[in-house]
Amino acid sequence: MDRIKTAALIVNAKSRKGRKLFKRACERVATLPYEVEAHAVDDPKHLDRTVRQALAKKPDLIILGGGDGTVSGLVDLLVGHDVMLGVLPLGTANSFCRTLGIPMDIDGAFEVLRTGAPKRIDLGMIDKDYFANCAAMGLSPQIAETVPHNLKKVLGKVGYLAWATYQFASFEPFTLIVDDGSGEKRMRVVEVRISNGPYHGGTWLVDEAAVDSGKIVVQAVVNRYKRGLVKNWAASFFGRPERHHDTVSFAGTSINVDTIPRLPISIDGEVLAHTPITAKIAAAVIEVIAPREEPVRPPL
Repeated sequence: MDRIKTAALIVNAKSRKGRKLFKRACERVATLPYEVEAHAVDDPKHLDRTVRQALAKKPDLIILGGGDGTVSGLVDLLVGHDVMLGVLPLGTANSFCRTLGIPMDIDGAFEVLRTGAPKRIDLGMIDKDYFANCAAMGLSPQIAETVPHNLKKVLGKVGYLAWATYQFASFEPFTLIVDDGSGEKRMRVVEVRISNGPYHGGTWLVDEAAVDSGKIVVQAVVNRYKRGLVKNWAASFFGRPERHHDTVSFAGTSINVDTIPRLPISIDGEVLAHTPITAKIAAAVIEVIAPREEPVRPPL
C-alpha cells in the first residue's frame, strides 16, 4: 500500500449503522499506515459537498462508509480522479462489499484497508449515471418509491415488511422489452435485475455478473404470475438451483431496456430512473481496495 500516503474517511451517519459505528471507525483509523482525515455527515444532502471538498485536497484514497446507496450515489464523483476507493459496510445489504469479498464487520473491513491491494473494476451505468452494484425493476422500486417517509425508522423492519406486503397485493407482472444488439425481445416478467455484480439485497442472484467482466448483465425473472417472484426469491435466498429455472440473462457492453407500463428503477436501493433506459458498462474505470485473495463464491 505504498501508493497511499493520505486518505479521507467519509461516513454517512444517517445510514443504518453509520452513527453508531463512526466512533469505532475513527478508533480503527489509527491502525492504518497512512494519514486519514475523518468526516461524519449527518445530512445525506451534504455527502456530495463533503466528497468534493475531500477530493480538492487530492488524497490517494477516499473511504466511504455507508450502504450500497451511499457508495453508488458518490462513486460518480470519483470517476476521472486519480484516487482509489475504500468501502466500509455500514448499510443493510452491503452487496458491493460482498461482491469484493470485504468482511461485513468494521475490524475486518479495516484489515482490508490496511493489507489489501488495489483492484481495477467496472461500474455499471444507467444512461449517464454510474452505479456500483445493481439496479432493479419490479416490486423493490415500487416499495422504495411509495414507502411513507421515516416508516422504517419509526416502526423498524416490521413496519417496512408490512408496507412491502401491502405493495405486493397491488403489484402486477409487466412486459420487458430488451435489445442487446441481437434484436428486440419481449417477455412477461416479475422482476428485472441490471447487474455489475452478483449480489442483490445481500443475496447472490446473478451468476453471470462480475465487477471485472467488462459486461453489464440484465437478468429477467420470467413469469406471468407474481407468485413466481416469491418462488424465485425463496430459491435464491436458500441457494437452490431452482432459482435458475425461470430466469433469462442478457450480457453486453450496452443493452436497451424498456417496459410496459413504464416503471421506476431502483439503483442500489434508491429510485433514480424510469424506463426506458440504456444499461451500459464503464470498464475498468475505477480502483478499489480489495482483499488480496479473490472472494469465495457461496455454495449453490
